[in-house]
Amino acid sequence: MGSRRCLRVLVVDDEQNLRDLLRSELTSRGHEVTTCSSGREALRVVEKITFDAAILDLKMPGMTGIELLQHLKHLSPDTEAIIQTGYATQETAIEALRLGAFDYITKPCQLDEIEAILSRIAEKRELTNKTIALQTRVQAAEGHATLVGNSPAMQAVHRLIATVAPTDSTVLILGETGTGKELVARTIFEQSPRRDMTFVPVNCGALSENLVESELFGHRKHAFTGAERDHKGLFEVANGGTLFLDELGELKAPIQVKLLRFLESGEIRRVGDNEPTHADVRVLCATNRDLWAMVQRDEFREDLYYRVNTFEIRLPPLRERRSDIPELALNLLTRAARKPMDHVRPLLGSSVIDALTHYDWPGNVRELANAMEYAWIVSGGQSLQPEHLPAHIRAGRATPVSALASRVPTTASPAPTPSHATPLGGSLAEVEMQHILRVLEKHHGHKASAAAELGISLKTLYNKLNRYEEEHRAAG
Repeated sequence: MGSRRCLRVLVVDDEQNLRDLLRSELTSRGHEVTTCSSGREALRVVEKITFDAAILDLKMPGMTGIELLQHLKHLSPDTEAIIQTGYATQETAIEALRLGAFDYITKPCQLDEIEAILSRIAEKRELTNKTIALQTRVQAAEGHATLVGNSPAMQAVHRLIATVAPTDSTVLILGETGTGKELVARTIFEQSPRRDMTFVPVNCGALSENLVESELFGHRKHAFTGAERDHKGLFEVANGGTLFLDELGELKAPIQVKLLRFLESGEIRRVGDNEPTHADVRVLCATNRDLWAMVQRDEFREDLYYRVNTFEIRLPPLRERRSDIPELALNLLTRAARKPMDHVRPLLGSSVIDALTHYDWPGNVRELANAMEYAWIVSGGQSLQPEHLPAHIRAGRATPVSALASRVPTTASPAPTPSHATPLGGSLAEVEMQHILRVLEKHHGHKASAAAELGISLKTLYNKLNRYEEEHRAAG
C-alpha cells in the first residue's frame, strides 16, 4: 500500500492477543498503530494524539465501546470509528452508526475486511481534503489561466518545468511580483503524477502571525483560547498532493523550523498534539525576495534555504520578454471580455500592441492583466485604441511612482558623498521620502526590490508611502 493510504489507527480491545495481531498486521500494511486495553486509557491517548481511525471493541470492562465512541466523537470529531464485537445485534449496530461510527464489524473479523474499511476511510479523507483544498483555491482576479510565452526566456522556463514536474523534488520559484509564480507552481502540479490529488496554495504573507502555525499544521481542540474544535492544517489538507508556499520569505523563524522538520522527515505536529504524524506532501515555494541575502542577515535559516532550493526556476520579468506581450495581451483581454478569443483578436490593433511593448511593466503580467481589463471597460467592448489604455502606459512612463516624486521638494545640490554630506533640506520625513522615491525610480517602481535595497520590509515600505500620501492630501 502506498504512503498516501497510510492511516494513524487506534486499536482499543481488552484482549491482548487481538491487539497484538492487529498492531502487527496493520503496521505491515503501512499504517501507524497505537493500542490500548481500555476505554479510559484510550481517552488519555486521544487527548494527546490525533488518529484517522479507531477500531473499538464493543464489550469491554469499565467503559463500553459505545460509551467510548461518544467520548471519541466529542474529543476528536474527525476520527472515524469502527465498532467490532462478538455480540452482534441489529440494535447495537444501529446505535453505533447513529452515534457516528463509520462502520460495524463482527468477531471473528477478517483482516482483509478491516483493510477494506480503512481504505474507504482513506478515500473519504482524500475527498474531504480535496473539498477543503477547493475552498482555499479562491484565485485572485490577477494572473492568467495558462503559462503563455514562447520567448527564449520562457522556453527555458517550460523546459525546467517539464524536467522537474514528474519528480517529487521541492522547487523554489523566484521572480518579481506579478510574474506568474503561482501559475508556474500550478503548471508543475498539473504535469506531475499528483495531478489528481489536491493543490493547496498558501500566501505566507497573508497568514496571521499568531495563527500561522495552526493554519499550516493544524491544532487540537482547546490547544489555545478560541480553539473550539480540532482543526486540520493545510499540510494535512494537501496530503497526497502539493502545497504551494508563496511569499516564503515572510515566514518567521519558529515556522521555518517546523517547515524544515517536515522537509527532512515528512513529520507534522498539530498545535496541542504530543506526537507527530506523517504527511505525503510535495512542497513548492516562491518568493520575490533574495533569500540568500536574508540568510546573511539571519532572517532566514541557511539549512532551510538549501532544503527549499533543491531545484530553482527563475521567472523573467515582462520587460525582459517583450516578444510575449502581444500573445499575453490577447489572452488577458479574452479573459476580461469573457468572449471567445477569435471574437476578441480583431479588437486588439497594432497601435495598442505598440504602446504595450514600449512600456516597462514594473508590475509585470499582473499589471498587464489590470491594464487590459481597464482598456476593455473604457472601450465599451469595442475595438481598442491607445487612448483606452491607462494614462501612464500611454505615456510610456516606467512607473506611476514618478508622479509621486514630483510632489516632494528637491534640491539642486549634488548627491552627498561619504566625505561631504550635502544638506537636502526639509524635515527628516521629507528627506527620507526623497530617498525612498529615488530608490523606487531606480527599480522602475518595483516595490519589493526597492524595499530590499532600503533594508526594510515590503509592508513597511507600503506604510511609509501610504502615510506620505495621507500627509500630502492633508496639506492640500
